[in-house]
Amino acid sequence: MTTQQYFAGTGRRKTAVARVRIYPGSQEVVVNGRTLQEALPRIVLQEVALRPLNVLGQMGKFGVQAKVAGGGVTGWAGAISHGIARALVEFDENLKPQLRRFGLLTRDSRMKERKKYGLKRARKAAQYTKR
Repeated sequence: MTTQQYFAGTGRRKTAVARVRIYPGSQEVVVNGRTLQEALPRIVLQEVALRPLNVLGQMGKFGVQAKVAGGGVTGWAGAISHGIARALVEFDENLKPQLRRFGLLTRDSRMKERKKYGLKRARKAAQYTKR
């Protein structure tokens, strides 16, 4: 699989970072050396990860190889999706408007808010008692 020509893209979501390669003509999806079903057991997350290919109608035309680090499975799915979208733009610049229309090229900037001192969590404070 490494001898073929590939197009690369880096995707990020929360603290997960995915280095994605797409191979034209291939059909297998590999995440961290495992199949997509093993790496992302929930079907919803599998659909999120492959959304750029579904939107373009290119589902069986590309093989995907992703190496993901950091975060959890939800972050992984979002990072893979972002990486695939960027790799598809590298493959063909004309796909950019269509991917942008579905918001697939935008990095989801939502992160976990940090815990503040004096509080139990980011915003949860101890219960106030008047008397």
